[in-house]
Amino acid sequence: MRNDRHPLHMRPVTLERHYTRYAQGSVLISVGHTKVLCTATIEDRVPHFLKGTGQGWLSAEYSLLPSATHTRNQREVTNGKASGRTNEIQRLIGRSLRNAIDLGKLGERSIMIDTDVIQADGGTRTAAITGGMVALYDAVQSLISDGSMTVNPLTDFIAAVSVGIVDGKVMCDLCYEEDSQAEVDMNIVMTETGKFVEIQGTSEKAAFSHGQLDTMLDSSANAIKQLILQIKASL
Repeated sequence: MRNDRHPLHMRPVTLERHYTRYAQGSVLISVGHTKVLCTATIEDRVPHFLKGTGQGWLSAEYSLLPSATHTRNQREVTNGKASGRTNEIQRLIGRSLRNAIDLGKLGERSIMIDTDVIQADGGTRTAAITGGMVALYDAVQSLISDGSMTVNPLTDFIAAVSVGIVDGKVMCDLCYEEDSQAEVDMNIVMTETGKFVEIQGTSEKAAFSHGQLDTMLDSSANAIKQLILQIKASL
């Protein structure tokens, strides 16, 4: 069992904004030992299916850098394509952050959220979503600041956290050691207004009860509320 924090508490979280020079939005988010560099880049073009509609687009890419874990991972470009896991995670990030913005107010622009895991200790996808929200905010503010946009297209703040069941006990924000032993593993994405964006949950080793599900959802909601307060305090 944990000896560093309460089972339903998160690890320490830090947000270092404007971490890189050239992206319109950037942040290094640290959640315990997990560190993800998130950048937001704006392009004055949209996918072909949106041309002429006046609507913008947001998508995301995710990468686990070679030395992010104990053993070196081969760069996926070496294999010529992203893995199924990478595709699933970057689609999750894109879906999640599209819930934070009114694409109709963005105009025919695209925002690319790049998330690079430089150190992994569990919860990389949820950290990428939370950090991506900060980078997205700063990118949109850059458009407003330079006069390119007069209406703020952001509609809500988004954050995410992992929860699970380890040794029969519900835990929030699993580190790698806990995640590797978890009977149940879930990733929760929510808005500032308390609405669920996505719930990814599965039984890894044992089925879970309705009561355990309620506890996981409640603990994730509390954690995400605190994350969004921290995001807003950093801006």
